Amino acid sequence: MNVTQTSFVLRDLRKPADYPDAAWVLTAANPEWPVTPELLAVWDEATDPSLFMTEAVAEVGGRVVGVGRIGHDDFAFEEWRYWGNLSVHPEARGRGIGSALYDTLLERVRARGAREVRTMLTDAPHHDSGRAFLERRGFRVTWERYESRLNTAEVDLGAFGDLLARVSQEGIELRSIAELAGDPERDRRLWELDWLLFQDVPMGNALTKRPFEAWVKQEVEDPTFAPELSFVALRPGLDDPLTGPYVGYTTLMLTPGGAYVIGMTGVRREDRGRGVAKALKVAAMRALMERGGGEIRTMNDKPNAAMLEMNRALGFRRGPTHFRYELRLGGEA
Repeated sequence: MNVTQTSFVLRDLRKPADYPDAAWVLTAANPEWPVTPELLAVWDEATDPSLFMTEAVAEVGGRVVGVGRIGHDDFAFEEWRYWGNLSVHPEARGRGIGSALYDTLLERVRARGAREVRTMLTDAPHHDSGRAFLERRGFRVTWERYESRLNTAEVDLGAFGDLLARVSQEGIELRSIAELAGDPERDRRLWELDWLLFQDVPMGNALTKRPFEAWVKQEVEDPTFAPELSFVALRPGLDDPLTGPYVGYTTLMLTPGGAYVIGMTGVRREDRGRGVAKALKVAAMRALMERGGGEIRTMNDKPNAAMLEMNRALGFRRGPTHFRYELRLGGEA
């Protein structure tokens, strides 16, 4: 393919035929977070079908070189709020492809009465042009999320033995999600616990509870999810009507690039202040070390000072900052 030619065609994304090219574009545009065609297919299948989503691509010489999508935000749903992203392969930039995709997608949600569009980019150098693109179109930064990274080989996990002992003395057991496969209520209890915990995470949003079926597809059935490295804190004897004995949990996912990512770490209010959340992360790190170790990444919003300090104490070091951009389109958003 000759991506240097200037003519391009805009059209809707064709599934699954376009997944390989779309993964190629997305990975080239954000190399620290590569994706695969297989993951794109799984993620599309896991999308809540009750929510609006539209996608478009730019094609040059028979190959997709730009992809964009925009739809409802299932984490913070409002009929008038949309979340989008747009990527153009670095070799195909500078010829109006990004602008054409942007105009096409924005027109589609304007026709639906959109009042607000959100997206997220980091301060990494490969996103410099993307941030400038957004700012020229009126997007403004409204939120910051900090990424932190740790390599298990650089952490003395033996130093946390006393912590794990104290948590055990408090009557808390740490079990991997894989070990809990025999609990027929495991996924529903985790779904309820996840919703309970997310409501206390300072994310700058009024959050939406995802339907159980969508949550299971997006979380425990996602191929990146590592159940043997994800841990639940249990208080035996507790029988909460929604979460049973589950009082906290942490999850790890393995990205195609080889890094692990923490999806959630939290403990219900009644069991906070006892080191349980920290112990959950240590348990996950120890389990990862038993399998050879690796890099772990985690995201925390700027106001979440407690979790940021916990991560620092565990050995995490600050990485890129993720900026949430918003475009207000008028109306009472």
